[in-house]
Amino acid sequence: MTASFTGEYPQRIDGKGRMSIPSDFRRVLEANDPAWTDGLNPSLHLLYGEHLKDRLQAYTVAAFNEVAQQIMAIKPKTPEENLRKTMSQRLILGQSVRLEVDRDGRIVMPIRQRQKLGLTEGEVIFSGAGDHFEIWAAATYQDKVAAEMRAYLDAQPEGFDPMTLVWGA
Repeated sequence: MTASFTGEYPQRIDGKGRMSIPSDFRRVLEANDPAWTDGLNPSLHLLYGEHLKDRLQAYTVAAFNEVAQQIMAIKPKTPEENLRKTMSQRLILGQSVRLEVDRDGRIVMPIRQRQKLGLTEGEVIFSGAGDHFEIWAAATYQDKVAAEMRAYLDAQPEGFDPMTLVWGA
């Protein structure tokens, strides 16, 4: 995958669970959906498992297929390996849903996933994370993610360059 999910985008979710996927994210979904061609709508896989707590994660079809293949390739030889495969099947494959982006660039988030975020309608934040993007209730995003980044940056020395996290000090 050459394109990746980057940036933060506030969006609204209506009472029916409809929300617009940012156009930059739609381009990444299109480029990584093997069934997509011009005139069709791309799909995505939405993970909502308990391990995600207060956010959802969305993957392209290609990225999710790769993860599914890796899970299915696990050939357990010990009880621990069997548990690893079972838990990855349940937490990733079992707690995900495939959604299609409609012609207006929206998805309809199922009620179960909206309830997980505590949303019936209101503002959400789409946050790019490279190979996937996250969907947060806006207030939760500010309380957790933004606060965590501020605290991290406050603990860094004067002149801290975040690129050192990628390239090393």
